[in-house]
Amino acid sequence: MYLTLFLIIVTSVVSFMAFNNLEMFDKLKFNAYLVWYKKEYSRLLSHALVHNSWMHLIFNMYVLWMFGEMIEPVFSSPIYFPYTYQYGKFLYVLMYVLAVLVSALPSLFKEKNNHYYNSVGASGAVSAIVFTTILLAPTMPLGIIFIPIRLPAYIFGLLYLAYTFYMSKQNKDNIAHEAHFAGSIFGLVFPLILNPNLIENFIYQIAN
Repeated sequence: MYLTLFLIIVTSVVSFMAFNNLEMFDKLKFNAYLVWYKKEYSRLLSHALVHNSWMHLIFNMYVLWMFGEMIEPVFSSPIYFPYTYQYGKFLYVLMYVLAVLVSALPSLFKEKNNHYYNSVGASGAVSAIVFTTILLAPTMPLGIIFIPIRLPAYIFGLLYLAYTFYMSKQNKDNIAHEAHFAGSIFGLVFPLILNPNLIENFIYQIAN
């Protein structure tokens, strides 16, 4: 679990520094226009290190810890990843980093001509971690903090995907719903690339 803790510490420290340093915040945030036309590609990754507020940071890091501590050791398990478990720690971090990148791509293409579009936060990568958990344990109960309703993880995941897809089409708030959706899908795809047989385990758990 130390890799998850490392990600949380690094993200928290950088976010805290950026709270008090607007110049630093501006250099790290995702801006589709600057990435596309000014070739500032580092923003595709650096945006996950900064957050809009303490609440934004705390929520993302709390979810990352809750799900990351479950998933991190699984990547090193020969039961789930018999062909790649030797590289489990590397692959866990790789998935997180690639999820940051992949989750930014929809907004990059959608907002590349919008100089005023900005986005920050690790939500896309955190969504990937959550959905890897759903893939591996689809019947575990999941819910939203402070709402005392729990659903099987796969149902919660379907509702979450439907919600983020719908909201991404509305453009009614400042939340990067496209990043949440893309990160979630990546969290399903990446482990299946490593072990396609995981889909059989997913179906078996739901059916039984």
